[in-house]
Amino acid sequence: METRLLQWLSHYGPSALFFAQMLGIFGLPIPDEFLLTVAGALIREGHLPIGWTLLAAIAGAFSGISLSYVLGRTIGMAALHRVVHVSDASFGLAQRWFHRYGRWLLMFGYYIPGVRHCTALAAGSAPLQYREFALFAYTGGVIWCLSFLTFGYLTGPHWRTAWHALERMGPYVFIPLLALLAVGIYYTWRRTRSAM
Repeated sequence: METRLLQWLSHYGPSALFFAQMLGIFGLPIPDEFLLTVAGALIREGHLPIGWTLLAAIAGAFSGISLSYVLGRTIGMAALHRVVHVSDASFGLAQRWFHRYGRWLLMFGYYIPGVRHCTALAAGSAPLQYREFALFAYTGGVIWCLSFLTFGYLTGPHWRTAWHALERMGPYVFIPLLALLAVGIYYTWRRTRSAM
């Protein structure tokens, strides 16, 4: 399957990445992180243009999460969770986490498979105003896309070995990094607010 995805991405380029990101974020079973990593490696090898690939990845993530938000806003989360291919356990977890952590989950939920497909639905049905949704969800989308594209770019021709290592050690690496990033963003935000 990896070889087929690699050929598909090499052949169709950034437009394929855009649709894969959009549909993957929306809930179709597409290996988003894997495709971003491969895209980063293909950028380094000169097979994909950096600007268009970066734009396609981010725009696809924005489109997918915005579509989920709109559906959550118009149809409601309870009606949608059976349509989007997410397990009841992931759905329930996303709801509980959203009520507790809400906006921050929109930003960092991209890193949690299953949960990222539900957070925008929860935000839309909460309802969370679009301005707040966009601030957190789009910031998180940029961070998520950049982290995996950069990972692929840095590992270059060794991306397969690095990807398998990441699959084994990912939670031990990303969770502490995300926690540090979240704390840094939170304190920066608090400082900015108190200065106003």
